[in-house]
Amino acid sequence: MTCPTVPHLTATPSPWVRRWMHLLTERTCVLDVACGWGRHMQLLSQQGHEVVGVDRDPQAIAAASAFGEAIQADIEVGPWPLQNRQFGGVVVTNYLWRALWPQIMDSLAPGGVLIYETFSAGNETVGKPSRPDFLLHAGELLATCAHLHVVAFEEGFLNSPQRFVQRIVAVRSSDAQSPGTRFDLNPSLQSLE
Repeated sequence: MTCPTVPHLTATPSPWVRRWMHLLTERTCVLDVACGWGRHMQLLSQQGHEVVGVDRDPQAIAAASAFGEAIQADIEVGPWPLQNRQFGGVVVTNYLWRALWPQIMDSLAPGGVLIYETFSAGNETVGKPSRPDFLLHAGELLATCAHLHVVAFEEGFLNSPQRFVQRIVAVRSSDAQSPGTRFDLNPSLQSLE
């Protein structure tokens, strides 16, 4: 089962990703899970990052390959195609397949940044997706990332387009990070919607 595509959410990069991509180490390799047509791959490659995207749609992967390594794989029924690979960043937007959380977390290198945003409970009152399988429970994303250093977390309603979301930015600790590592919370004043 795959979360249905929400066309009006797929045209431009997520403001959440744009807001927090500054935490990525310069020129690191970033994985975009369920990358679709590569909107985040394009954004991140323009910032000098090496990008890898994975998606099951062959047409989307063909388009995304213009921005970096693009892997066609049905990650919900087939094997994880990135076994033993780690990334300085992992981006996931508008996608939820709970069975993949261990693989996603294992893909995050020490010091790597997870930027995750998807739909949550309540969204069934305003549109699609509406199936509980595709909606996070209250606080679920925060609990899933409890072993990471959480830099930012939001859970609530956004107006344009109307949707309920949870989103998180979290860093996998590394030996190189001191306990007082600072994460810049406001590099720019971009709107989150």
